[in-house]
Amino acid sequence: MSRWIRVDVNALERIVTLSHELDRKAKIQLQKQQIYHYRNQLLSEQLQTTIQQQQLATTEYGKPYLINFPKFYFNHSHSQKNYALATSSNMPDLGVDIEDLDRKVRFEALANHAFHPHELKYWNELEQDAEYWFKVWTTKEAVLKAAGLGVRLNLNELDTHVHPLHDGGLCSHPLIGTFAYQNFHLGKVMLTVAWRSETSCKGFAFPEIKIFLSS
Repeated sequence: MSRWIRVDVNALERIVTLSHELDRKAKIQLQKQQIYHYRNQLLSEQLQTTIQQQQLATTEYGKPYLINFPKFYFNHSHSQKNYALATSSNMPDLGVDIEDLDRKVRFEALANHAFHPHELKYWNELEQDAEYWFKVWTTKEAVLKAAGLGVRLNLNELDTHVHPLHDGGLCSHPLIGTFAYQNFHLGKVMLTVAWRSETSCKGFAFPEIKIFLSS
């Protein structure tokens, strides 16, 4: 059986329409509703049936799943400018994270807080390269979302083993097990997809990952 993951990517401005008259709290709530509506629309298209919000439930740690399609896996993420939905019918424990490469970031402060000592050492050896920072950050987020633990594992406890040249790898932690990940540099966006994997003497094989960019 072929193993595959589909990732739909779209600009957030095409999904979310906000009124300038709304206050910040109302804007956040409306954006959340519109993102959920778009996610459910994509899920409906893939499953060829109407998916509504009441057909979703969450795990103990808040990870959503489809009540009527428990073997159809999905995870989504949005940045300030972009949205990504990863789906699969045969890759459980799926996670995705997307970040805008032009995002204003306090790189050093966040790296000192969130990076594992090995990652921090590598980043400093790379003269604090911004692209490497985003690869590490999105990998951490995608892996922890895939594991379904949310923020219950400190970011700096997870060593992603992200490489500046290779766009994928394996990482493990006693609390979550082993996950594989693939990084994608999509122009002005860094996208990382993660899924549960196993270490073995035979190594591991990446699933087929298809990315659909809305134009």
